[in-house]
Amino acid sequence: MVFIAGVDEAGRGSVIGPLVVAGVLFDRDKIKKLSEVGVKDSKTLTPNQREKLEEEIKRLALKFKVVEVSPDEVDRVVFKGKKLFRLNWLEANVMAQIIDELNPTIAYVDASDIDAERFGRQIKDLLKKRVKIISEHKADRKHLVVGAASILAKVHRDRIIARLKEEYGDFGCGYAHDPKTVSFLRNWFKTRKEEPPFIRKSWKTVRKVRFEVFGGQKKLEF
Repeated sequence: MVFIAGVDEAGRGSVIGPLVVAGVLFDRDKIKKLSEVGVKDSKTLTPNQREKLEEEIKRLALKFKVVEVSPDEVDRVVFKGKKLFRLNWLEANVMAQIIDELNPTIAYVDASDIDAERFGRQIKDLLKKRVKIISEHKADRKHLVVGAASILAKVHRDRIIARLKEEYGDFGCGYAHDPKTVSFLRNWFKTRKEEPPFIRKSWKTVRKVRFEVFGGQKKLEF
């Protein structure tokens, strides 16, 4: 019997909130059921559709695993070296942990590295078990099992973001391209004189806004 895993992430580039990585495991012959319930790339679905599909995916899967990587954890890794290189390593490490726990025959992963094969090799080197790794760009669009993982990751992270907004106010989508997010950070620094506990301090946007408010007077604490 062949067991297939799909692994994907949500929130990799976000300024606010955790990186969430999810994996799902299916018997290869049962993956077609994902198509029957409407699974596809999470980015093409509405929030309500993702919520409903999350329940179906968890019901159909043999196993699933969702891991949160906090902003502080992301910062500790990224501050050690080149951002993209270190972030790729962090993501590969978490994906390897999930794959080891799911114990599939084959694992399909959505590659974050510009070199998809290199990303796959990186994961394989971190594994404790022998698993065939297929690492591809846009794997969430190409493979239902990765699309299912992307839905679990996205729904989980969306819930965290919703809780943060309830507690701290509307900060937009949480990404650097959103003026509302940048405005939120600027106002926070001006009024509270400290870093929000839910941001990634290593991100260029945070450093830029912080410098606008404080100049070089206040050092980052992490």
